[in-house]
Amino acid sequence: MTDSSPYTPPAIWQWNKESGGKFASINRPVAGATHDKDLPVGKHPLQLYSLATPNGVKVTVMLEELLALGHSGAEYDAWLVPIQEGAQFSSGFVAVNPNSKIPALMDRSGAEPVRVFESGAILLYLAEKFGAFVPTDPAQRAECLSWLFWQMGSAPFLGGGFGHFYAYAPEKYEYPINRYAMEVKCQMDVLNQRLAAHEYLAGSEYTVADMAAWPWYGALAKGQLYEAGEFLQVHEYTHVVRWADQIAQRPAVQRGRKVNRTWGEPASQLHERHDASDFDTRTQDKLNPAS
Repeated sequence: MTDSSPYTPPAIWQWNKESGGKFASINRPVAGATHDKDLPVGKHPLQLYSLATPNGVKVTVMLEELLALGHSGAEYDAWLVPIQEGAQFSSGFVAVNPNSKIPALMDRSGAEPVRVFESGAILLYLAEKFGAFVPTDPAQRAECLSWLFWQMGSAPFLGGGFGHFYAYAPEKYEYPINRYAMEVKCQMDVLNQRLAAHEYLAGSEYTVADMAAWPWYGALAKGQLYEAGEFLQVHEYTHVVRWADQIAQRPAVQRGRKVNRTWGEPASQLHERHDASDFDTRTQDKLNPAS
């Protein structure tokens, strides 16, 4: 529908009602903890607190890719953070990420724990820690990081912009949907032109740039985000579709996508990951075979 009642902002904004929509309960205009609760700590050097949203999937894919390369120090515990229940506002989580967003990582491999928050920062931290998935050649490294930060700057237009107004807002309004649909289609065209000339975003090598972009734009290209595939005509971006399919075939990506996932087919859900064997024994189809 088209908005027929123009909104005039007040002189001073006040938070006097929930914003509405699917994720209204997790939005608030202040930071900090709402309750005291320590985070669990497992046996591995890396402790991940997350959920399998696109931003969460970036990190679990990275960790599984590192393990596939033989980096045993990348073993990790992945703890589920149910954001719709407000778990990200616990005192323990806020101590790791003061912005109360998943994913958040604690590296306990050294003398003192190191916290890392924001998905792009976590990818770059792990890449530098293990010397993998970021090129060492200066020009190639610059290209990789440019695409990594392109994704970090662009995805909010896709998720918080288009996704919110098209799929989650309590009412549909023409202006914001058109505004963000135009932006998202431009982003897809940027990717499509790049991937027409290169196998991966940074060039011929699979890097953190692909790991960052794939959970968002790969899912979009396959019609898996916001039920918007037809609306955005995503099939037209043939090179993005090729790239999305190619990355989806990687075993580490298939594993990483399951971690901290609580929706979809039971076989695709591994609520928490504490050992590599969990993929064989603790997905929801194994734990609840009747379902």
